[in-house]
Amino acid sequence: MRLLLAEDERELSNALVTILKHGNYSVDAVYNGLDALDYLEAENYDGAILDIMMPGMDGLTVLKTIRERGNKLPVLLLTAKAEIDDRVAGLDCGADDYLTKPFATKELLARIRAMTRRQSDLTDNKLTAGNITLDRSTCELKGPEGSFRLASKEFQMLEMLMANPGRLINTERFMEKIWGYDTDVEINVVWVYISYLRKKLTSVGADVAIKASRNMGYSLEKAKEK
Repeated sequence: MRLLLAEDERELSNALVTILKHGNYSVDAVYNGLDALDYLEAENYDGAILDIMMPGMDGLTVLKTIRERGNKLPVLLLTAKAEIDDRVAGLDCGADDYLTKPFATKELLARIRAMTRRQSDLTDNKLTAGNITLDRSTCELKGPEGSFRLASKEFQMLEMLMANPGRLINTERFMEKIWGYDTDVEINVVWVYISYLRKKLTSVGADVAIKASRNMGYSLEKAKEK
């Protein structure tokens, strides 16, 4: 699951990135509202964490702008302001939740899980392709011969493939969606995770397979009969 974090306090931002990555989230961090808006308009995220008081553009304006443009992304507002009026203003602008500083790490993670779960409730909780299913709430892959609980990046990759059966997804798209736009990870990591998924699909008896199109990308296709 990929998140955007917009927090202008660098030390706090670095700490939050570490916490979120430890929680198996992919995170892009920005430090002002203008960059936050640019990233939200250019990239595909599963949720955003916005500080209200930021240079360039405050978090409420960022939130108002994306909501006016039809973006229903789950958004959690962070702020040192604890007054009722500030919380009401944030929620009225379209925030899904509101958390005041300082806060406990466990509460932050719980609120992120809650708001992204509400978003997933608006879509099918289970994806099906051929004889396999992928449970979005548990990250469990099931087939006629068994099941696996997938690791975060395995789940995200298979979710993209199963949500777009037969459609080619290029390697760069996987990198941007799962590892983030500014990642230092080598691009061949995609092939490594594709290899993991192919083994697990075989283990659960899947009648679909991940097809590679040379120099183009990958797609989920009906497996060839043996």
